Amino acid sequence: MRRFFFSGATALCLTLFGHAASADQLADIKAKGTLVCGTLGTAEPFSFPNPQTREIQGYDVDFCKAIADSLGVKLELRLVAVPARITELQQGRVDILAANLGWTSERAQQIAYSDSYFASLQKVAVRRNSGIKTLDELGGKRVSAIKGSTSEMGVRKAIPTASPVTFQDAPAAFLALQLSKVDGLALSELVLVKYKQQAENTTPIDIVEKPLMLEAWGIGMRKDEAALIEQVNGALRKLDQSNAATAIFDKWLGASSPYGMRREFQIAPIKG
Repeated sequence: MRRFFFSGATALCLTLFGHAASADQLADIKAKGTLVCGTLGTAEPFSFPNPQTREIQGYDVDFCKAIADSLGVKLELRLVAVPARITELQQGRVDILAANLGWTSERAQQIAYSDSYFASLQKVAVRRNSGIKTLDELGGKRVSAIKGSTSEMGVRKAIPTASPVTFQDAPAAFLALQLSKVDGLALSELVLVKYKQQAENTTPIDIVEKPLMLEAWGIGMRKDEAALIEQVNGALRKLDQSNAATAIFDKWLGASSPYGMRREFQIAPIKG
């Protein structure tokens, strides 16, 4: 059996060559002519199958397309599971992530985040006949939330005198509101909008306008890829300045969508 030995200089050259070959992901993406964007594919209205064509579409997908266009390359979508998102990115199976990726300090230690391109608002719903209109009016009252969720944390911070009543899932927390066991329900605004539609003919609810808190979502990228991070942030800022970002929001979440939401945020750096 032959054995191969490398001198220290040769090994150093190979190491440096390997590092250089993978040091500029932006150049690699342009060279291959394709941007691989990891997305969930199961999260309406962010990335989900078109009922007719089965093609993946949505808010996240449109941002992926816009970033690919800014690079002058084709877009390839790759579906990822929530628990595997960061692993898929770190192992190079996707170039970027647009996959409902809320910023956390733990994740930020593993990957780089772009500026925030979506803000997931945590809000409170109340029964319409309660007369409650503001968060302050929930002081001293019971508010349901999912145990350990950002919504629960938001209640404790924004309404310190309220009493959070926690449940294992959103349906149970919603039922508590319908049965008048609690005075408010804290959840993501998107979920509350759906519950409001469902409850209109039974126990109507309203959503308090002021949010409890805001969870910033960013495009996920590998660390130490300064050129790609700068490119993505530049593309996002141009979308905001041209109102294209607002158009994407309105298309999937705005007044003419089933959600009827208003865009109350701008693309901006995420502050941890």
